[in-house]
Amino acid sequence: MLSLGYRQLDTYAAWTANDYFDLDARQKHDFLQRFDRLHNWHRYEQLPEYVTFLDATRTRFQNGLKPEDVRWVIEGLKLRYRAVIARATDDAATMLMTVTPAQLESLKRKWDVDNHRFVSEFRIDDGAQEQREARFKRGYTRITDWTGNLSSEQEARIAAIMSEWPIIHPMRYRDRMRRQREFLDLMSRRGDGRRFADRLRHWLTHWEIGRDPEYARLQEDWERRQADLYVAVARMLTPQQRAAVLRRIQGYMDDFTQLAQRPDAKTSASR
Repeated sequence: MLSLGYRQLDTYAAWTANDYFDLDARQKHDFLQRFDRLHNWHRYEQLPEYVTFLDATRTRFQNGLKPEDVRWVIEGLKLRYRAVIARATDDAATMLMTVTPAQLESLKRKWDVDNHRFVSEFRIDDGAQEQREARFKRGYTRITDWTGNLSSEQEARIAAIMSEWPIIHPMRYRDRMRRQREFLDLMSRRGDGRRFADRLRHWLTHWEIGRDPEYARLQEDWERRQADLYVAVARMLTPQQRAAVLRRIQGYMDDFTQLAQRPDAKTSASR
């Protein structure tokens, strides 16, 4: 599914951009051309590096996962996100310079739908217990996607760990709204394209600037607790469950390796 989806990423990205901004025909054509360049760069230059990153992640897991290993993975993901942002921002800014007030209204309507889904998924309008249940369901599903089925004892241990975490999603929702307001303000001050690209890059890279101090503190604590959880889960896994995690990592490595092969290399290999 990853291999198939990645090959069709340009189509999905164009559909998503249109869904949010209601692009006109010229903008759709421009978006596809620009995204195609980004996609090719990511496929042939970034995916091989992802394989190296996953290989190092696998080694850390095999050697016994520690909190610093989880933090290393998280920082690695952030670095790779920033690499994509650095590559994509100039094209994104050029596209966004063409967005009209009517298209910004389309964006806000789509955000309303997304925000409503966020509130519903995390039970933000409900009580603390309902929010804890929604948090556990999401976290537990994320774990079992990698490990396969867990025993009732393992599930109970994970639930006990997560029950001690602070309630954070209402503050995350408010921070989400802050970021949306900042983007609209950024769009209202587009002005010169070069300066707009620089401001957009800064906004996309430094998402934590402007956070409520209490939320920033809770977010840091949340990341520490997540690292501790994944270490605890790694220690409670059976040999079969550990093997499932390793197969999942290897599967991504195999897919990325295959996807990163240039057409000329595939032709030569088949001869």
